[in-house]
Amino acid sequence: MAAAVRCAARSLRVGALQVPPTNRTVARQVRRAVSGGAAVHTPPTPDPAPPPSSHRRAAEAPAPLQGPDHDGPAQMPAHPAPSSRRDRIRDAKPFSDFLTDTFERQHDYLRISVTERCNLRCLYCMPEEGVPLSPSRELLTTPEIVMLSSLFVSQGVTKIRLTGGEPTVRRDIVPLMQQIGALRTHGLRELCLTTNGLSLHRKLEPMVEAGLTGVNLSLDTLDPWQFQLMTRRAGFSAVQKTIDRIFELNRAGAGIKFKINCVVMRGMNDREILPFVELTREKDVEVRFIEYMPFDGNKWSKGKMFSYQEMLDLIRSRYPDLERIKGHKNDTSKTFQVPGFAGKLGFITSMTHNFCGTCNRLRITSDGNLKVCLFGNAEVSLRDIIRQVNKGEPIDEGAFESLEQAAMERIESLPASDSSPLVVPNSEELLNVIGLAVKRKKEKHAGIGQLEHMKNRPMILIDPSTSSPGLQTHLPWHRADLSSRPLLPAHLPSFMIPTHTTTTTPFQHRLFSTTPYRPLNDNNNSSSSSNTNNKEPNAPHQPKLTHLTPSGAAHMVSISDKSPTKRVAQAKCTVRFSSPLALALVRANQVKKGDVLGVARVAGLMAAKRTPDLIPLCHPVALTHAEVELVPSSGDGTQGKDEIEITATVSCEGKTGVEMEALTAAGAAALTVYDMCKAVDKGMVIEGLRVVLKEGGKSGRWVEGGKVE
Repeated sequence: MAAAVRCAARSLRVGALQVPPTNRTVARQVRRAVSGGAAVHTPPTPDPAPPPSSHRRAAEAPAPLQGPDHDGPAQMPAHPAPSSRRDRIRDAKPFSDFLTDTFERQHDYLRISVTERCNLRCLYCMPEEGVPLSPSRELLTTPEIVMLSSLFVSQGVTKIRLTGGEPTVRRDIVPLMQQIGALRTHGLRELCLTTNGLSLHRKLEPMVEAGLTGVNLSLDTLDPWQFQLMTRRAGFSAVQKTIDRIFELNRAGAGIKFKINCVVMRGMNDREILPFVELTREKDVEVRFIEYMPFDGNKWSKGKMFSYQEMLDLIRSRYPDLERIKGHKNDTSKTFQVPGFAGKLGFITSMTHNFCGTCNRLRITSDGNLKVCLFGNAEVSLRDIIRQVNKGEPIDEGAFESLEQAAMERIESLPASDSSPLVVPNSEELLNVIGLAVKRKKEKHAGIGQLEHMKNRPMILIDPSTSSPGLQTHLPWHRADLSSRPLLPAHLPSFMIPTHTTTTTPFQHRLFSTTPYRPLNDNNNSSSSSNTNNKEPNAPHQPKLTHLTPSGAAHMVSISDKSPTKRVAQAKCTVRFSSPLALALVRANQVKKGDVLGVARVAGLMAAKRTPDLIPLCHPVALTHAEVELVPSSGDGTQGKDEIEITATVSCEGKTGVEMEALTAAGAAALTVYDMCKAVDKGMVIEGLRVVLKEGGKSGRWVEGGKVE
């Protein structure tokens, strides 16, 4: 019962903060704001303003009646419901001028990043050293996301997609979707999600109930081992659960539009294009192949990009009857299908054949910046404006309720003949800023030769605040070429002039998988810098940790340039018993849990093969040999030397050593001995885990830590 009341309250609050269409005064304001640029024609908007859902179409339902069950006199709707399609076309209202750019592109699709965090580390998306995480107060709160969603829907947005980061790691993702889903009664038609699928299977059903209509799942390989290599994480089986669950719900009538997005990288997963095509034979899914795109930190190069035409030629070599099918005018992908197959194929060709002419998308980043182009570096802050009504502080649930109450009191104080007020805080200011940003959207983004050199955020941060120290990230609008021409008109509204800065207190960026990095000479940076610049030319090379970047972030070392050689590693450790009883039982195979030596040997072998799953920065290696030996030995009864010596030997033909595999095997075998014998010996000690032999690679042969020439 309590849950139902909370859900109903959320719906009411979304409705209370819904924004009706703006009047002609606001439209004139934005036209004045962009004066001096291209002339913008705005068709006249009749008064009184139509309902929120009718900016680009006729009113879909009559205005609510007030009768015996409502306060106030009964009123007839201002416009009766149209009776035919012809009437709806005749009465359709113009699309919002605020969301129409100077090239007449109407932006009815909004993508909202709800988190910076992700539970994978995909090669093309996140730099090896991780990305900075913004302080939580700089990120949009749930009420702020809902209010901005309401504002955009009131202006004609019919599709909202939640992205990240990985949106499913947000704790309140389902309640957030429920509140956004309530906007369906105000014109929202599609609520979609872009996800890696790792945890979606646990939340899918309540999301569908909240109004989820589409899922784009990022999956670049159908091979579990390749998945681990490309994402730097395990989890393929969890993604497979999500895929199976989507198909299961669709068979039950859920109607989820399901697409798989595959970024194709030459030499990495281009060989999997045909297996993905084969997936569409029986499955009703659209697999979309995406050209590898440059973002900060993903080490893009033209040589890694597998072009649209190459993909098409490869697929037609196996499926010559592949045919192009008609898609929607605003589709980002070129759609194809193999005749007789249940699913479809798509190609997103941002690098070789851009689709800017039909772009209808806007993006709001997790820290509240409006980004009008994926490849543009110009952004405008909506967060700072919406928070002005809360004295610059984040709008949490308590502040949201106060704003709701003030809005309701304002509605009650208006005369009955007055038009509907703008009840979203700072709505006029927000719409002015949005309109200005949209009007400055370029006709198309830069070409392939320029994109790779442009400053842009890592893909996972499309887009929180940049970490570049010189960029003014807290201004409502910023771009790199401010000096080339005036960006804003001289009569800049006061709300766009920053009155304070949020960077007065320095803070250390938090990086994924790391602790904050602190320089060794914290108290003498200047002298440290000086010493660095004046090193003696013959000074000895300083050793460094190869798994750390200069900023102190952990990353996986690249082995792409190494040559495969035979690699061998041997590790040892000892399990020392505190009394002779345990070892005697082991020798006699009388331990209740079973054959200690045999089980420990198998555990060591299994651990060697699963080392990359346990040690995050280890490369997956195809082992050619693994051996675990356990040798019991007894003392003379006075020295307490009852023990089992464990030796693990591992080898491979590869680009990297297998020391970690040998250590993991020996350690797992020792832990297994401890687990099986702890009932009879609580004083066991595991000691001396070390690498005793290492061969292969450039460093040569090492024995017990010393190099052997």
